[in-house]
Amino acid sequence: MRNDTSSSRLTRRGFTSIALAASAAFGMPLPVFALTVDDARGLIDKAVADVNRIIGSGKSESAMFGDFERVFVKYADVPVIARSALGPAARQASNAQLSAFTKAYQGYLSRKYGRRFREFIGGRIEVTDARPIKSYFEVISVAYLQGEAPFDLRWHVSDKSGRNLFFNIIIEGVNMLASERTEIGALLDKNRGDIDALVAQLKTI
Repeated sequence: MRNDTSSSRLTRRGFTSIALAASAAFGMPLPVFALTVDDARGLIDKAVADVNRIIGSGKSESAMFGDFERVFVKYADVPVIARSALGPAARQASNAQLSAFTKAYQGYLSRKYGRRFREFIGGRIEVTDARPIKSYFEVISVAYLQGEAPFDLRWHVSDKSGRNLFFNIIIEGVNMLASERTEIGALLDKNRGDIDALVAQLKTI
């Protein structure tokens, strides 16, 4: 006697396989169970909470920079940000050069934006909203500084690297990816396209 439950399961599995094959063959979109707006907002809520703790810790500047780097590595898609900053040169770089650049760049970026976040001492950042934009999500927050008007701080979040991570920050309308690509490109030009020299310089800035 045939097992109806087993037969039904096989039928469903067979149908699913055929549907997947047909979708691939005809370019039909497949259902994607991925990042949601709540996931994106939750990620930045955690990142902002960590940043607020750092700026309220009373630590020295150098200690704060180390903490900011750990937050950056935890919540940001560092390899994607680094490759974007390096631009076309990333395609010519060896794996060892790209790895060294990424490591030096994350320290450089943590110090650079850490100095900016240190301006928030006595203030705070609050996440206010999140929305889908094309293939990623934008999480909107507001920075409150003592004696200054609040300003806009936006985070772009994606899961394309296999984890929910932010890959860009917009501070008062200034796009981090765009500005960093320009600045790193200028530094690379000063070093005559030498990535190793660029890496050495980033460690000193």
